[in-house]
Amino acid sequence: MVRLASRDGPAVLCLQEVPVWALRKLAGWSGMTAVVDVAQRPMLGPIPSTGAIGRVLTELDHGLLRSAFTGQANAILLGPELRVVEHRHVPLNPYRFRRAQSRVLEPGLVARLAWGKERRVCQVVRVRRGDDSIVIANLHATSYPPDRRLADAELLRAAVFADGVARPEEPVVLAGDLNASLRTSRTLPDLLTAEWGFEGATPTGIDHILTRGLRADAAERWKPDRRTYDGRLLSDHAPVDREIE
Repeated sequence: MVRLASRDGPAVLCLQEVPVWALRKLAGWSGMTAVVDVAQRPMLGPIPSTGAIGRVLTELDHGLLRSAFTGQANAILLGPELRVVEHRHVPLNPYRFRRAQSRVLEPGLVARLAWGKERRVCQVVRVRRGDDSIVIANLHATSYPPDRRLADAELLRAAVFADGVARPEEPVVLAGDLNASLRTSRTLPDLLTAEWGFEGATPTGIDHILTRGLRADAAERWKPDRRTYDGRLLSDHAPVDREIE
């Protein structure tokens, strides 16, 4: 998947749910600089594990086990023309945040337990090309369809964090698996208002590349034939492209 996604030489490639064992291979697969942040460490139930063990167990059934044993991470891959000058990250669903939000949202017990099941993060880098800099944020929000307000709360937390890192008038890209669509989210439409200044949400789906202070084409989701390899459809998410000037 990484080789396919990087084959046309993108300047930036944002990945989510990367198995922890694969992090050291990203640069070799893509030919790009990899900036990574682990969200969920490999575990065997409550016992800490390793990426290698998780990989062996997941080979039994990728579709069923997914990241249950491998852990997962976010990664921002950068082309050779971009230089990292700052790198930060923020947890999106730490206990204190969930507790504070629960007083407002009042989710049920099952929702509260689901919210804390897997750690989520937003990673932010400031990159420079020549004299220009840009802030890029990559996140993977919690997926809990019965109560989409959980993902909305995390998206807002990520946007506030990225906005705080950015300098006045500095362009910002906010991308990733937001687990929020224009149809189901309240936060996503808010980010597209003049107050926040973002634009370019994908018309359908939950994967987005929002931009602020940049000229960019409309989002384009890959068609199935573009992400089919050896008869297999790679990933359950269609990658999203945007051309940014």
